Amino acid sequence: MRKTWIPALLAMAVMAGCARSPAPDPERAPEPDTRAEQSPMVGERWQLILLGTAERWSGEQRPYIEVQPNGGALRLSGNNGCNQLNGRVQFDDGNRIRISELSSTRMACPDMADAQRVEDMLENAYRYLIDHDRLVFFGSDSRVLGGFQRR
Repeated sequence: MRKTWIPALLAMAVMAGCARSPAPDPERAPEPDTRAEQSPMVGERWQLILLGTAERWSGEQRPYIEVQPNGGALRLSGNNGCNQLNGRVQFDDGNRIRISELSSTRMACPDMADAQRVEDMLENAYRYLIDHDRLVFFGSDSRVLGGFQRR
């Protein structure tokens, strides 16, 4: 009598494992990830103050970036000190950031090397930290790539 409930329990476990979840509706659009849109980076203008840990920007036009929602994705726009920038931004857990598809206009300017360094910093950003009105990007090796200030 004690062992008669074991087969019944096993049968219920097998039936529960065979239960199907409803098929996804192909006509229904995926929900946008609103967590990413709630990042303190989104909707703010960030102006470059440092390249690396101590080098201040010396060019005529100060680089800046902005992150805005765009149809469920996040778009980066801004200026590298010479040319307009556009790209995609993804945020992950642990303050990870990925900037991809970064493109810029191709105007010639006197500070082209520094403008390229700004683009390199954005493309190599792995983590970010926001402290009050300061934004700092770190590489995958935890090295400081540069810093911005909220404007």
